[in-house]
Amino acid sequence: MSASLPGTRALPDSQYDLGTYWGRVRHTAGITDPRTLLVGSAGLEQAKKLLVSYKTGQMKEMTPELWKAKKIVDSTLHPDTGEPVFLPFRMSCFVLSNLVVTVGMLTPNLGNRGTIAWQIANQSLNVAINYSNSNKSSPLSWSKIAKSYFLAVGASCGVAVGLNSLVPRLKRVSPSTKLILGRLVPFAAVASAGALNVFLMRGEEMRTGIDVYPVLGEADKTKLAVEGKSESEVASLGKSKTAATLAVAETALSRVLNSSPIMVIPPLILVRLQSTEWLKRNPRFTTPVNLGLILVTSYAVLPLALAAFPQRQKVKADSLEEEFHDRGGEGGLVVFNRGI
Repeated sequence: MSASLPGTRALPDSQYDLGTYWGRVRHTAGITDPRTLLVGSAGLEQAKKLLVSYKTGQMKEMTPELWKAKKIVDSTLHPDTGEPVFLPFRMSCFVLSNLVVTVGMLTPNLGNRGTIAWQIANQSLNVAINYSNSNKSSPLSWSKIAKSYFLAVGASCGVAVGLNSLVPRLKRVSPSTKLILGRLVPFAAVASAGALNVFLMRGEEMRTGIDVYPVLGEADKTKLAVEGKSESEVASLGKSKTAATLAVAETALSRVLNSSPIMVIPPLILVRLQSTEWLKRNPRFTTPVNLGLILVTSYAVLPLALAAFPQRQKVKADSLEEEFHDRGGEGGLVVFNRGI
């Protein structure tokens, strides 16, 4: 992330007001822009150089070129480590990485084997994305990652297979209702297991806490600049379990908010379209139509879901453990990386 770059001058957090939901939506739409994936290592280095030139005072104002550079850096580098996130697991690649898996899970009449296979693929991808974008102040050991992975896979497969077995046994519902319920089985499995996956993969954060920092006022930023320090050098106030629990819970909820429309809207629209004469005469178009519905819904929903909560979350220091009381920065606030 841009805060990890050298220089004493602080970069603006965003072009938009992150204190409002729509401001965060517009900001998140930039971070999740798939066009940033086309920027290679040379482009990333050029973007970093531009931002360093601002942070060191060589460039006086934010220009469209600088805002574009900041979007590239923020969508590529992890905010805690300052290292690039592996490309398939960046949030700018989230829709594309999930597209194949989502299409697979929404395939009609999969059967138990197909359901299990696609749920395993989905949870494997979820584990990789959650781990790659989590707060890194409380890293997971490989044994805990493996344990969390198998628990998440077991939960998603259990829900999916259980519901697949239950729906055909419903006797008091019409065939059309059974068809719709059958199409919604992947949603129930993905929504429940997706939230559980976040809690499992980031459980160590809740057990040990994550770093919290004082919110800096203008006077604090000026003092740092005089001392030749950047905001990334501000010392942590300590690790807070309360902040970690809030961060993980909000991230889990954002996953549900993201998956719900994707797993509900396309299959319901497809059920309606399959009753039309056009698709009856051209069944070969069913998969492309399904793919298009999923793609459009995914890109529309992702910024709306991720923007539900700020990534850099600010809370009152007095709302955390007693050791943080009266230790907040401007306005008595502390800030932490919620993760994505």
